[in-house]
Amino acid sequence: MIKDNQVYLNRLHIVMDGTLVALSYALAWFLKFMTPLATTTPGLTAYPARTYFAALYFIIPMYLVLYSTFHLYSSRRVTRIRNEFFEIIRANTIGVIGCIVVFFLTEMNDFSKMFLAFFYVINILLTCAAHYFFRWVMYRVRRSGKNLKHVLCIGYSRAAEAYIDRILANGQWGYVVHGILDDHVPRGTAYRGVRVLGSIANLQYILPENKLDEIAITLSLNDYQMLEKIVAECEKSGVHTKFIPDYISLFPSRPYTEDLMGLTTINIRYVPLTNSWNIFLKRMVDIAGSLFCIVLFSPVMLAAAIGTKLTSRGPVIYRQERIGLHSKPFMMYKFRTMVVQTEEEERKGWTTRHDARVTKFGAFLRKTSIDEMPQFFNVLMGSMSLVGPRPERPQFVEKFKEEIPRYMVKHQVRPGITGWAQVNGYRGDTSIRKRIEYDLYYIENWSIGFDFKILFLTIFKGFVNKNAY
Repeated sequence: MIKDNQVYLNRLHIVMDGTLVALSYALAWFLKFMTPLATTTPGLTAYPARTYFAALYFIIPMYLVLYSTFHLYSSRRVTRIRNEFFEIIRANTIGVIGCIVVFFLTEMNDFSKMFLAFFYVINILLTCAAHYFFRWVMYRVRRSGKNLKHVLCIGYSRAAEAYIDRILANGQWGYVVHGILDDHVPRGTAYRGVRVLGSIANLQYILPENKLDEIAITLSLNDYQMLEKIVAECEKSGVHTKFIPDYISLFPSRPYTEDLMGLTTINIRYVPLTNSWNIFLKRMVDIAGSLFCIVLFSPVMLAAAIGTKLTSRGPVIYRQERIGLHSKPFMMYKFRTMVVQTEEEERKGWTTRHDARVTKFGAFLRKTSIDEMPQFFNVLMGSMSLVGPRPERPQFVEKFKEEIPRYMVKHQVRPGITGWAQVNGYRGDTSIRKRIEYDLYYIENWSIGFDFKILFLTIFKGFVNKNAY
């Protein structure tokens, strides 16, 4: 049973982390006081080595408690390693601040701050490396068929299929789905090798065998009246139980809950950019970034304006109505890349490969995305952002909102010059449904770091793209 293994693994983790804290502490002391790296007189300290190392009696337990508080000793087989690294950094930051506070309260003001800085950096690096190595070892062990978590699904539904898909795609998690119990699908029916073993009533005979590590309740919406009874039966047996709702088409990737005086409410969608601080932070980045880009690319935009004027008749800047934040229309600016058209001709559709309406110079502007540069002024004025879902014309918004589920969610944030869909190749005449998937992921997982990642990727993937025509 995986439960017993988890206890031993946690103990091993604790011993490993405690040892690393002591090792990091010793290395920091050596660097600070026994080398010329940070002091002109090696060996000179305000306190003897015995005093420094006596603090470990306080520091090691404190760090282990912090690591436990940040759930570093919980099962993390399905969490990303970067999240674990982030928790290690948070725990170490609080730990070193705690050390400084304790030394101040005990009037040990001469305790070297440079030494604590060395300890902070070394402990983070060693702990992250050790946890990464531990994960790699466990990955190899699970791939070899050991340390597996045995799971049974209750209910055949879209949620069950999605759950099985993810488990089969991530062998490093070490999950094995032994079957499904369902009252409506015939016994023997299989999905990707996982069979329906019988009806849900068989659960009362399976649980006492104590061979399962986890029950995944994946009931279809029509069977939710059975949920309370199934949960009670699973908890009575002591088997860990998780509920995977059959709401895949409704819930976002990161739903969040609120407590209304004891009543749990699940919000259908979490949008970080409804937070005032996040809105302010993103807007400040947009203003600074657009001003910087206007100055940086002013020679390119001047050359594009001259080239557009000399190669075809018509205005240099093309203004087109698009739908933006809160579904409000705005005028988006671009360098004109097509021959001048009537309004009826413009409504023909979006640009396709080898579109006869595109001028030769316009094709170059589109291929290099230089035609989009006037949108830096849209960003500066607040109708657009540097990063966000690309805005669409009103007639297509009306069309897509009826055909594509959750299409209008993209209008809960400002549209962008570049976006998560664009850097993943979804621009031009590509799948609108895939674009929306990427846009929704961006909206639900926004962070200022995510924006900078997209801007960085745009430099290599966004400016010149095979789908830009």
